[in-house]
Amino acid sequence: MLETSARLLKLLSLLQAHREWTGPELAARLEVSTRTIRNDVERLRTLGYPVHATPGVAGGYRLGAGAALPPLLLDDEEAVAMAVGLGRAAGGGVEGIEESSVRALAKLEQVLPSRLRRRVNTLNAYTVQIPGQVPGSTPAVSPEVLTTIANAARDHERLRFDYTGHEGGTTVRNVEPHRLVHRRGRWYLVAYDVERDGWRTFRVDRVRPRTPSGPRFTPREPPADGDVAAYVEKGVNTAMWRHSGTVLAHAPAERLRALSLGPEIEPVDDATCLLKLGGDDLDGMAAWLGFIGVDFEVLDPPELAEAVVRLSERYRRAVSGRSGRGQRGAAGCPT
Repeated sequence: MLETSARLLKLLSLLQAHREWTGPELAARLEVSTRTIRNDVERLRTLGYPVHATPGVAGGYRLGAGAALPPLLLDDEEAVAMAVGLGRAAGGGVEGIEESSVRALAKLEQVLPSRLRRRVNTLNAYTVQIPGQVPGSTPAVSPEVLTTIANAARDHERLRFDYTGHEGGTTVRNVEPHRLVHRRGRWYLVAYDVERDGWRTFRVDRVRPRTPSGPRFTPREPPADGDVAAYVEKGVNTAMWRHSGTVLAHAPAERLRALSLGPEIEPVDDATCLLKLGGDDLDGMAAWLGFIGVDFEVLDPPELAEAVVRLSERYRRAVSGRSGRGQRGAAGCPT
């Protein structure tokens, strides 16, 4: 059984983590009686925490909003996730939030245990942020995987991991990690692949690190003259995806670059440019092209052009009977 002070902290953590708890649920979690829970709730109220209780069979306890912000209790992974999120926000991307994020991050780092502070500082130091529009959904990456990679890059230790390719097959990779890159909601690892003798970019959501890490290495000259963001931008839309394509867009390159679309953009003349894009699904690539808001021509591959045709026919069928239904409705109206 936990001592009273430790039990109060655990109880407060439970109340912060869940909308509402019943007395028996809390008692089971803390291995005490429901009477002890009632007494502990009263102690929390004495300390200024607004714990509300609802009587009855369906009742329970919940932590309400107070006049002052109470201390938050975070586990290790929650603290790392919050600090990393504040670090990303402090770097820009949301108007007016940078200064507040810096202040909040400073306060959080001040109270973090040294082991967590080291993890957070390493992850932020070895991450490059590429701003841009974030898609609706992106693969989840655990903080543990990110910190494992960042620690290996900091300590100049080789990293071995299982990597899932486009077709679902898994290979074991042995790399010298250089930087993590966060781009449009996705995480990428830029590393030197020892067995393939060249720089590579890996999607972190497909990485499963193996432990222990490998031997130490001497850092190499990074790709693209050290501009890791440019290196990832150039290759992520082709090598990282199952399908790649080239599209001639009827718009100036500057106009499309201002939208932070993501694909590599090459100007052709003052009125057109080339888009080099990639994706795991041709139909999804076709749908994305419709969002850019300009006329375009698919140059390659033929499969992408066919996907655009299928999508256009689907849209045409969606509205093909609209005019007729409108006319029938008008004719059938009473006069």
